[in-house]
Amino acid sequence: MPVTHECDLAIVGGGLAGGLIALALAARRPDLSIRIVEAGDVLGGNHLWSFFDADVSREDRWLLTPLVCHAWPGYDVAFPAHRRTINQPYYSIESERLDQVVRKALPAGSIMTGCKVLACSPTAVVLADGERIEAKGVIDARGPGDLSMLEVGWQKFVGRLLDIPAGHGVAHPMVMDATIAQYDGYRFVYLLPFSPTQLFVEDTYYSDSATLNVGALNRRIDVYAEAKGWAATPAGREEKGALPVVIGGDFEAYWRWGGAKVAKAGARAGLFHPTTGYSLPDAVRLAIRIAEATDLSGEGLHDLTHDYAQARWNERRFYRMLDAMLFRAAEPDARYKVLERFYRLHPNLIARFYAARSTGKDKLRVLSGKPPVPLFRALRVIRKAN
Repeated sequence: MPVTHECDLAIVGGGLAGGLIALALAARRPDLSIRIVEAGDVLGGNHLWSFFDADVSREDRWLLTPLVCHAWPGYDVAFPAHRRTINQPYYSIESERLDQVVRKALPAGSIMTGCKVLACSPTAVVLADGERIEAKGVIDARGPGDLSMLEVGWQKFVGRLLDIPAGHGVAHPMVMDATIAQYDGYRFVYLLPFSPTQLFVEDTYYSDSATLNVGALNRRIDVYAEAKGWAATPAGREEKGALPVVIGGDFEAYWRWGGAKVAKAGARAGLFHPTTGYSLPDAVRLAIRIAEATDLSGEGLHDLTHDYAQARWNERRFYRMLDAMLFRAAEPDARYKVLERFYRLHPNLIARFYAARSTGKDKLRVLSGKPPVPLFRALRVIRKAN
């Protein structure tokens, strides 16, 4: 006979958003019984998550501190006509650490991996094997919903950890090296120096299509390493993916997909930066908000998460307009000029941009001067966005 499990809160999806909610609740509400239901064999999958110092406020940093695997005092960017070091801290988290920390924080039996979910409601989760979870509240954090409800471009990537015994000489993360040949939109290489001899190298594209030619991108990583003079061998970690860069769409239709009245978190809730696709800052803020909430019923969680996500959608129109300029006004092989110009701006403005907290003055500064795209196309995109 199928087993029924009972708990106060069921979190469907054990990725970054789900894991952070569990950690926040374990710290602030240890009286609650929590279940995490994850389709994979481990929490977090196979991912690296990075963030800038300004992405997460000091009062919220406690949630991330146990997860940080690597930290640097600054980061670099490089473009054909501009290179720069920005002296603001940068951090990375490995999915293996998320799995370890969440397992340590929750009681035994709280984590159910290898479980396929057939359906979830505000107070129940039905598994493919017939088991059922009855909860006072359910949060769906299983990754993106139906992205066809949104108009998107893509930030897609393939990354590999390389072992370079002679040393790579990279002192800081290289957030964007766009000095390379441009293919398939705006292309750059992303570097994370994990040690003097280990370097994570990612080939990344702002592209119109989510199609990923893994073999071609791996070959380009090899070419990049050879051009740098690195005698490199694979060191185990490989990652690939495509993050949506949102230009527009119907937020409510996106939210309703998969359950109109079910609470949602992470990409399932549309909680990611419209331009970068990164979800970590929003995941931290929402997790702490949930942990501080008094009503964790299915209905209460739905209203909390929906209203939070809707407010973020409404206030981020500026970023979607910039994305439209990047994808609609700039020729694919000239998109790097938009970012090259952006990275000439004040470091604090850049930091607020990545945190999705740009001020009105920031927005005027980003748009001021001659745009690095055809003027009439830029004006047409701005008019359409308004």
